[in-house]
Amino acid sequence: MMFLTDFADQAVVLPLVFTLALVLAVQRWPRAALALLAATGGTVGLVVVLKLFTIACGPPLLHSPSGHTATAAVVSGGIAVLAGAGAGGAMLVALAGATVIGVSRVALGMHSWAEALLGGAIGVAGALVLARLAGPRPPRLRLRWLAVAVVVVTSVFHGLRLPAEAHIRAASFDAARILGVCRGATR
Repeated sequence: MMFLTDFADQAVVLPLVFTLALVLAVQRWPRAALALLAATGGTVGLVVVLKLFTIACGPPLLHSPSGHTATAAVVSGGIAVLAGAGAGGAMLVALAGATVIGVSRVALGMHSWAEALLGGAIGVAGALVLARLAGPRPPRLRLRWLAVAVVVVTSVFHGLRLPAEAHIRAASFDAARILGVCRGATR
């Protein structure tokens, strides 16, 4: 399960998104490059904000929305958009990506089903935003370069992990302490 979940770690997702955006810009589809960066950044940003509020003070079943599940959905759905799928196709691919990674996160004991579902919903929404913002695909877009970027970046970075969760967790408890909320919250 760890092998699967590592595909959605920020150590893989961030270089992949930046590389895909660069490939899109070089191939003269800057609108899609910006849409990919905005949708992924918005998805990750929303998950981080929710984590900051829920880790220290959230209900037991929704302690930390799954960022892995959210990024799996937005990136897989985004790749489907770049390959020519419409919003419907992007949503199906995003749901599949969210399902695979969400199940792995729950199986590893990293998240509850509610946290995986929330992360998946955020990621699918991000993929749909990307589909809306990207605009029409240029007729001469070379999909092989996008495929090469996906294979190379995931091969190079798969298995690496960024310790983002530990920093978000500490920030959540620090904010709760400074703001005087969630008095019973402890690290």
